[in-house]
Amino acid sequence: MSASPKPPAFDPADPLGLDDLLDPEDLAVRDTVRSWAADRVLPYVADWYEKGELPGIRELARELGSIGALGMSLTGYGCAGASSVQYGLACLELEAADSGIRSLVSVQGSLAMYAIHAYGSEGQKNEWLPRMASGEVIGCFGLTEPDHGSDPAGMRTFAKRDGEDWVLSGRKMWITNGSVAGVAVVWARTEDGIRGFVVPTDRPGFSAPEIKHKWSLRASVTSELVLDDVRLPADAVLPEVTGLRGPLGCLSHARYGIVWGSMGAARSSFEAALDYARTREQFGRPIGGFQLTQAKLADMAVELHKGILLAHHLGRRMDAGRLRPEQISFGKLNNVREAIEICRTARTILGANGISLEYPVMRHATNLESVLTYEGTVEMHQLVLGKALTGLDAFR
Repeated sequence: MSASPKPPAFDPADPLGLDDLLDPEDLAVRDTVRSWAADRVLPYVADWYEKGELPGIRELARELGSIGALGMSLTGYGCAGASSVQYGLACLELEAADSGIRSLVSVQGSLAMYAIHAYGSEGQKNEWLPRMASGEVIGCFGLTEPDHGSDPAGMRTFAKRDGEDWVLSGRKMWITNGSVAGVAVVWARTEDGIRGFVVPTDRPGFSAPEIKHKWSLRASVTSELVLDDVRLPADAVLPEVTGLRGPLGCLSHARYGIVWGSMGAARSSFEAALDYARTREQFGRPIGGFQLTQAKLADMAVELHKGILLAHHLGRRMDAGRLRPEQISFGKLNNVREAIEICRTARTILGANGISLEYPVMRHATNLESVLTYEGTVEMHQLVLGKALTGLDAFR
């Protein structure tokens, strides 16, 4: 009887051996995005966050386009055609740098580009997608309004016919990339139901004042969209969808990226806490040698790698065409909630140093407070799962 093969050494960075689930192409995508983020984001992001700005966003977008990170899971029109798992790995690495960078990529690819790719005409796809994939044009996605977030069916933005044209009026709020976008996908009520419109941002009547005084996602451009009788040609409407099915389909794609991305923020905070625990001495020895600190680290590692495993499972289901919206809600609800808890626990290990921007922990924790809310609050995803489990609708 032959001897069993010897298992590999335990790797604190990959305690479950999840890298074994990835093929060489997956690893190459992950390493490319990780290297880019280490070079172009990590040395500067604390300063960006402190100042509340994202300088050079257009250059960053072009660089992200050059590595295939914009609309990367879409096919054709200059897009990379990567797998859903590879897109997820990219989201994880980008959010390990900062949630604002992942939000830039997510809104560009999973919302604005996805809407045009899934619901647009060939003319719209050919006009916008290649330039958006390269980062030449930045896009934004206008759904949330000042008075309507979780209930998009109540939106007040309205598009009416005027001859062959459309005239679009209303306001959108909390729009990532808004003031730097060259094109906006805007959802509005019409006489025929909710429709999506491809809106070049240089149209008269369109403006995007930037939102200031944020204490979360500070290294990110967030704006209001003001549409004051914006006149659009007949072919500005997305022809392939009517009703909330359109924007909700986009949101499902974006939420999937958050399932992965939130684990990047959690990983960064965990790694900072682990390194600190190994080197910070109190009472004559490293604090990592105390039982209570080890209990915190063990619990953080368990939730972190369970979350990554969940994200990977959902990615494989998406690649197989078997992923349901309720399963995305499962992942978004669990992973963002656990990521925030990991950040908070990491902060306790760092003590007072945990609030300093010399470490990434507090920055990730405050960013995740926004991630917890956007693309569906905790309560909304609980109700999605509650309805799926019971068959009873508790939304109203």
